[in-house]
Amino acid sequence: MILFRYDPTLLEQYPDIVGGVILARGLTNGPTPPALAEAYRAEQAATVQRIGDTPLSDLPSLAAWRRAFSAFGVKPTQYRSAAEALLRRLTKKGDIPNVNLLVDLGNLVSIRYALPVAIFDRRESTGTVTVRFAAGDERFTDLGTDDVANPAPGEVIFVDETGLVSARRWCWRQSAQSAASESTTEALITVEAHHDGGEHDVRAALADLQALLGEHVPGAKLHADVLSAANPAFTVSDG
Repeated sequence: MILFRYDPTLLEQYPDIVGGVILARGLTNGPTPPALAEAYRAEQAATVQRIGDTPLSDLPSLAAWRRAFSAFGVKPTQYRSAAEALLRRLTKKGDIPNVNLLVDLGNLVSIRYALPVAIFDRRESTGTVTVRFAAGDERFTDLGTDDVANPAPGEVIFVDETGLVSARRWCWRQSAQSAASESTTEALITVEAHHDGGEHDVRAALADLQALLGEHVPGAKLHADVLSAANPAFTVSDG
């Protein structure tokens, strides 16, 4: 079964995209355990020191995401990639608040590599999730609301076979339905890059995500792959 794929039309415009994908089953989520919280604080401090006075727009991975956003008509300083938004919060405020085990785990890896990491609860997702350009009639519910909105035609979305959108503006924001909560037991986890050297970074981030899940969610069953224009679909057996 194909769980996640990049649309061919999207790949024509973004041939350098590299995506690491994990299907995680048997998850347990809840408050961030002390060991992970300590590791997360340490990673935040290390990231602040590593970035120093470097403008975020000069980081190669974030600069590439800015170019990707601009290419589908979005101002990257108005709608920032999830990784840039996290790092902007960290460098301006000094820390990132804890949310829950799964979100903090993903955010730890995101700031380490300056790449967007998304953890999508699969409960309300139907069939294959495709990364493609929006037609404009798909359905998106923002976090913290019950209001259903339609994406702008041409923006990049994550969308299932019923038209339910789990992320808008590629990696700008997830939907209310897809956010990892304490009831999340199965999730699709993605980490993506466009920059030179992106495959190396994605593979390293994917390995870190699997190691952290193994350590902090030991009952989880993980299936992972790295996608590209040459390998655009993530397939997992039903077993």
